Amino acid sequence: MKITEKDLESQVKDLAKIFGWRYYNTFLSKWSAAGFPDCVFVRERVVYAELKSEAGQPTIEQYEWLVALAEAGQEVYLWKPDDLEPNGGEITEVLR
Repeated sequence: MKITEKDLESQVKDLAKIFGWRYYNTFLSKWSAAGFPDCVFVRERVVYAELKSEAGQPTIEQYEWLVALAEAGQEVYLWKPDDLEPNGGEITEVLR
């Protein structure tokens, strides 16, 4: 079964809640800066994540945001469904 970006977002949001993160996702990005990452997590640090379906690729604007945030010393990720493995995928490891 293919996991959509929306399904991935729901699962990531649930994990964030379980592990005690504050979670932000722009509800309607129509009036937001083009390409800003899908999710922002805050606990003892700030994590930015762009979520994509397995076949999805970031737009140029999304890639530029991820690079700019990383260059500013921020923790950034591009996550796909394969990163959400129940036994230690990157998403779980980062949010644990």
